[in-house]
Amino acid sequence: MSIVVWIIIGGLAGWIGNMIMKTEGGLLKNIVTGIVGALIGGFVMSFFGASGFTGFNVWSFVVALVGSIILIAIINLLTGRRTA
Repeated sequence: MSIVVWIIIGGLAGWIGNMIMKTEGGLLKNIVTGIVGALIGGFVMSFFGASGFTGFNVWSFVVALVGSIILIAIINLLTGRRTA
């Protein structure tokens, strides 16, 4: 069950993160971006003393979304891409 939750929340967070950052990507890219973003977001939230990815809930989605935006921003910075 937890793998399915990571895929669902990761896909949604990656998709919305791509829309916010005005980048393009397919379903697989959105899922990977969201899952890696959830890991990054969990690290960032634990740095500030908050809990990270806790399951299928709104907080986990916010953590994954924040991490996805951070990940996309870092990738854009390293590759020299600019948002539209």
